[in-house]
Amino acid sequence: MAFWTLEQLIEDGQFIPEHLADKFSTERIFGIGNAVLSFVSSMQRGAKWFEAGPRTNASGNGALMRIAPILVPHLKTGGTGLWADTALCAMMTHNDRTSTASCLAFIAMLWELLDLVEPPNKTWWVQKFTEICSPLEGQVKLRPRGGRYIDEFEGSLSEFCVEYVAAATLEDSDYKIAMNSWYSGAFLLETVPSVLLILSKFGHDPEEAIVRAVNDTKDNDTVAAIVGAAVGALHGKKGLPSRWLNAHTGRTRTRDDGRIFELIETARLVFWD
Repeated sequence: MAFWTLEQLIEDGQFIPEHLADKFSTERIFGIGNAVLSFVSSMQRGAKWFEAGPRTNASGNGALMRIAPILVPHLKTGGTGLWADTALCAMMTHNDRTSTASCLAFIAMLWELLDLVEPPNKTWWVQKFTEICSPLEGQVKLRPRGGRYIDEFEGSLSEFCVEYVAAATLEDSDYKIAMNSWYSGAFLLETVPSVLLILSKFGHDPEEAIVRAVNDTKDNDTVAAIVGAAVGALHGKKGLPSRWLNAHTGRTRTRDDGRIFELIETARLVFWD
């Protein structure tokens, strides 16, 4: 879905929400989550793109997983349009304050990471995310689905990150103990803490960060996609092992080998060169 977003941005030369919504609701999505399934069903029943995203139980990680390419058309010019595009793209499938706030915070982080020549310190990840997410998220009341904090926390994602994740980034003990205490599934109250903790520990080493996201989390494809976007922005293509790139099918569908690499090169020509 991330690369379909990039594909549609290239086709339109900008973000046109209804076009992307049509793509999402007519293409076959592998590993589709409940929120996106609800969105697709609503679209196929004739709902408008801005009304199809579920408003309840939508604090899943699907929008955050696919949001990174929305940055691409704005890289050269900047401007406030980036934030409108991010919010609209996020709420399309997950019409939820925590999800939209998380997407806006993550895009702001990617913007800064693209300019850094050295990895940020380990406290930056939680501080930057919560600084932006907190006022946008507001006074939502999320509860853990399980784990150590199920009976002692109710509040926003930002509050959870400040209360529990910030301390975990400074601990010398095995970071997996902290992740297991809140789980690392598809719920944003699990995904974002895990992403921020992995980046705080391994953000300086893109290969290790992605390997840890894949091997040490439950919803590992999504967590790794988000971690990968962050270390990609920070380190660039040169930070990734060539064996990963050379062995990559580059598919976005069942039979479009190399499509990812075509989209990246085309996006460079359209939006940068």
